[in-house]
Amino acid sequence: MQTSGKFIVIEGLEGAGKSTAVDIVSEQIKLAGHALVNTREPGGTPMAEAIRECVKGDWPSEKVTIEAELLLMYAARAQLVQNVILPNLAKGNWVLGDRHDMSSQAYQGGGRQIDLDMIESLRNITLKDFKPDFTLYLDVEPQEGLNRARGRGDLDRIEQEDLSFFERTRDRYLVIAQQDENCVVINTMQSIEGVHQDIKQAVSRFLEN
Repeated sequence: MQTSGKFIVIEGLEGAGKSTAVDIVSEQIKLAGHALVNTREPGGTPMAEAIRECVKGDWPSEKVTIEAELLLMYAARAQLVQNVILPNLAKGNWVLGDRHDMSSQAYQGGGRQIDLDMIESLRNITLKDFKPDFTLYLDVEPQEGLNRARGRGDLDRIEQEDLSFFERTRDRYLVIAQQDENCVVINTMQSIEGVHQDIKQAVSRFLEN
């Protein structure tokens, strides 16, 4: 499908500051004169939001298998892309996503250590050649990110994983980001002012192209 809008994604571990980044980027896109739709993953449609509850919720009497988690992520993503993202892009709207496919590559591929060929097969089935026009990866040291996340309140099922899980996830994120020419890495271990400035500069450069 030919599109005239742009799809921008914010990625990062828990506590990286994605919510604040979404606010900053949203304002920049709107100031540039573009109509904007915000999405999140998993979620973004009624069905995908129901899947989100399945993925993030606690199941005391049942173990959520890593294969089920992966399939649920791509089921939610398929609903969102086909029913929200692509139609809006075709209308000329810009779409800003809080997470997208890079999350599955990092969390399930890195953190869960699921075979990357299996993930690639699901990606090809659900997304084909669709990918973001621009990605901001907010990089944070896992322990610091978890400390920040705990400061927000209760952690969901995935956020309760041990530190090594998030270290593997971060390592995979960095590999993917380095391979993606449309991805900019933001160091979120610096001052808040520095983080915000780097985000604004990266988005400004993208808007100018």
